[in-house]
Amino acid sequence: MTNTSFALQHQFVQRVLSQAHAPISPPKPQGVGEAPVNIALSKYWGKRDAVLNLPMNGSVSISLPGLGTHTTLGLINPALNPTADLITLNQQKLSNDTPFAQRLSQFLSLFRPTPQDFFWVNTANSVPTAAGLASSASGYAALVLALDDLFGWQLPKTALSLLARLGSGSASRSLFNGFALWHQGEQDDGMDSFAQEITTPWPELCVGLLKIDISQKSISSTAGMQQTVNTCALYQAWPTQANQDMQRILQAIEEHDFTLLGQTAEHNALTMHATMMATWPPIVYWQPQSVAAMHTVWALRQQGVDVYFTMDAGPNLKLLFLETQTPAIKQAFADVSIIRPFNKS
Repeated sequence: MTNTSFALQHQFVQRVLSQAHAPISPPKPQGVGEAPVNIALSKYWGKRDAVLNLPMNGSVSISLPGLGTHTTLGLINPALNPTADLITLNQQKLSNDTPFAQRLSQFLSLFRPTPQDFFWVNTANSVPTAAGLASSASGYAALVLALDDLFGWQLPKTALSLLARLGSGSASRSLFNGFALWHQGEQDDGMDSFAQEITTPWPELCVGLLKIDISQKSISSTAGMQQTVNTCALYQAWPTQANQDMQRILQAIEEHDFTLLGQTAEHNALTMHATMMATWPPIVYWQPQSVAAMHTVWALRQQGVDVYFTMDAGPNLKLLFLETQTPAIKQAFADVSIIRPFNKS
């Protein structure tokens, strides 16, 4: 990141903290944050401002309870003369030159009380990291919640979503349970591009996780979407369709119209992947097993089973279906993990 980019992000952070009138407290010994992963039903793909992580289109997601990130952090005692952050991921201490640690430290630099202050961070994901299962979304949402706890900001979640967005765009939606809407926003300063909860429960809705490949992706979402924006002629049509899809998803949620939800989510995901494939060099996250699973979904629909899928930037499928279809889904996909986002039991 250039000094200019860092300065713009730092100004943005200060503006969020100032406008929220957050009571800044002396740091506690440690802060704690926990956030779920979220699966986008209408996708975010492409940025209108890469520094402030402003999206080309709005998006809607559903969070998956029980899957996500738990983070604790604090400031390292200055008496120890620290020279860098100490970052532990899934109980493994990371070298500071790993991409994960570098990205995290760069984000934390926006919140250091002084340049001489460094953080210790213990973070744990219950989903594979950087495998297209939204670990960065839950990770940066949990990190911002832990910072809020550490410094006593007591910021509302809409304000926290502005901060989480700087770490990972989709993290803005992981501050919420159930459905969440991330507004595209129009202002150059990015203050109107935040996420908020959609307070419409849908208890019968189920999400099935098909883990095709949980190894780290060969190209990150950030790099992939920028490559798509820069080289894909098809991408010009994406923001308009994505915003139309978002409106259809919102209508489906409001009316509990599952067919509209499923059809729109699946078509939206396939369109996003089509822009990736038409990028140069091409980006293809799919594995042969991904395509085989799609054919199984389509065959099930031919048989009258109302099931659809969506995919983020990765090879893994997320099935969408209502609870009444659970026996058929388990029979077709023996290894599926089923999550009921609105079931609190």
